[in-house]
Order: sequence, then structure tokens, then C-alpha cells
Amino acid sequence: MKPQVWVRHGVLITYGAALDTALHRHHAIQLVWAKGVSSCQWQAGSVSGNIIIDSQVEHKLQLNEGWILLVEPQSELGLRLRQMIAGKEVIQFNHLLEPYSKPNPKRRPNELLAPLLNTLNLTFTVDPQSAPTLDRRIQTLLTKLDRCLQGECQKPANWRASEVASELSMSESRFRHLFRTEMGIAWRPYLRWRRLSCAITAMMSGCSATESAHLTGFADSAHLSRTFRAMFGISIQQAKALFASRSS
Repeated sequence: MKPQVWVRHGVLITYGAALDTALHRHHAIQLVWAKGVSSCQWQAGSVSGNIIIDSQVEHKLQLNEGWILLVEPQSELGLRLRQMIAGKEVIQFNHLLEPYSKPNPKRRPNELLAPLLNTLNLTFTVDPQSAPTLDRRIQTLLTKLDRCLQGECQKPANWRASEVASELSMSESRFRHLFRTEMGIAWRPYLRWRRLSCAITAMMSGCSATESAHLTGFADSAHLSRTFRAMFGISIQQAKALFASRSS
């Protein structure tokens, strides 16, 4: 079994094995579809099997083998997952889902995940702009950020809150308030999350950690590595093993 990684608008998808993370938290809602043993530990307890973990819940994850989806909370899929969670931090769902799909280079990950999504009455709609409730100015901003995943990266120096606010014709304080209200997270940590997504894309394309850090606005590879471990619970070296397998 080769580990796999896909980065798409609003979602990061991995398929891996023997995963044992340190304590971490991130902006995304996490969905784990396990083949075999898996467990999640967090402050309120522990649970095993197939799991949905809400945004910003600090947790440790052990996974024998299976799929992990990190979903943008304000996407259509993220909003549906949050409805399923219904205010809880972590929930378990049916661990006997069949058929179970492994990665196949001839098929897209959303096709392979269809049995899971169909069982949960979900659709693979992950673009944050698809959420009908978002303010149009925030939708415009997210569209610009998404260009990074299309190979048009812009360094975070171009994304200072004051500059973004000016471009959107509002004060910085108004922008910060609106963004937090619409997205459920402050601008700065959200931008850090998006920068990490860009760094993953860069490393998947063959860039070193140092090159990826420079391209995405981190001070150096050590800064990128610390941020990566804090958000994903694994090291850059562990992650690059996934990226190498994806490109092989």
C-alpha cells in the first residue's frame, strides 16, 4: 500500500498507513474512514473506528490504514459535516461501510470516496465559495487565494490585513470582524492554514522544505516545520514520504 496525497480547493485528502500523530489542532474538519484499527484521543475522551473531528479540536490520531479528509468548514461539505457533528467535538459513524476503496491511479479520489459519501448522504462539494451564506467580498477574497492551488502563488506579503481591507473597500477592523464572522476563524490563522496548503503543493511538486518555505512566505524551513507539526501532528520528513509516493 502506497500512501497518497491530493490537494484540492477546500480539501486535503490523504490515504496512508501506520499514522501516529502528536497532539495537534487545525482549521479543517477532519473525516477519517479507516480500514482496520484507528483511534482518536482528545481532552474529553477517546473513540475508535470511523471518525469526524470538528475544527480546532486538539487531538491525537492513530490510524492503521485508511482515508483522511481535511475539509474547509465553510464549504458545502464542511457545513454538512458540522450538521452531523451537532455541536460535539468528535463523533463516530458506522465502521462497517462497504465497499472500501483504496487509491487507484486511474480514478479520482472523489470517485473512490463515493461509497463513504453516499452512505453519509454527502456530496463532494468542497469549494468554500459554494457556501451560499458567505459575504460576496469574502467569496472574492477566497477566489484569489485559490489561485495559489492553480500554480499562481502569491507571497503572504501581498495578503496583509490592511492591504486586503483596502482592496475590499473597508477598514482593517471591519475586514477582520467580517472575516471572523463569515469564516469562523481570524484572518491571520486562516492565512497560515492556506500557506501550509500551498507549501504542501510545492513539496509535492518536488521543492525542498527550504524552497517551499520561501515560496509560501515562511521565515525558513524550521518555521515551516514547526507550523506543520503544530497543525498536522507529524514532521515534514514524515509528510514528504507521502508526497514522494504520490508522485511515484
